[in-house]
Amino acid sequence: MIRAVVAIIMALLFAGCSHVPFKEMPPVSLESVEPARMLEDFKAGLADHFQLLNSVVFEYSGASFMGLGYLDIDRRESLFKVVCLNPMGVQLFELSGDRTAITTHSVLPVLMQYGDLPTAVGTDIRKIYFDLLPAGNAQSWKSKYTISYWQPSGPGRMQYMFGGAGHDLMEKNYYENNEIVWGVSYYEYVEISGKRYPKGIVLVNYQRGYRLTVRHKELYS
Repeated sequence: MIRAVVAIIMALLFAGCSHVPFKEMPPVSLESVEPARMLEDFKAGLADHFQLLNSVVFEYSGASFMGLGYLDIDRRESLFKVVCLNPMGVQLFELSGDRTAITTHSVLPVLMQYGDLPTAVGTDIRKIYFDLLPAGNAQSWKSKYTISYWQPSGPGRMQYMFGGAGHDLMEKNYYENNEIVWGVSYYEYVEISGKRYPKGIVLVNYQRGYRLTVRHKELYS
């Protein structure tokens, strides 16, 4: 499905970008930080509801294209809405969803001929913006600069890695049979109205072989 979608929009291709275009989080010693305190600090900085404008670069098989998106995220109710345009301003799709369902409001018909693109997009939005805290019974593992939490998730295991001076989520990774299936990395946190937001996000789906690089342009809390 992904290969076919990319083939449709070859006219929008840009040069691929293999490196992460964001600054790594500076290492800060966490030797005096307890795992429970780390999660409390991060939870206090999470916004329940916000809207943002972003750019998304999709990379697959050495090719890439850019989209411009509007997102409305409601973590309290686990709701989201997304509208995506191509760089020429043509709307590609609009959809909304929650934890169990995704509703397609509009989508270019040619995209739907090649698979369920809205479901793929909605699933990635959930991975990136929801379930950012481990369960209360997650096992913690502490190093000098990071604290990781591991918990069962479906047929596999989920890892949450925190660090930095702001006690922020750095990575969220899903494993099956000791192999990573997909991972999300968060970069360049900023504080707005007492809440913390990553300016850059990279999702890699190792199983399907694609990568999303999300750059937040404007945010409204």
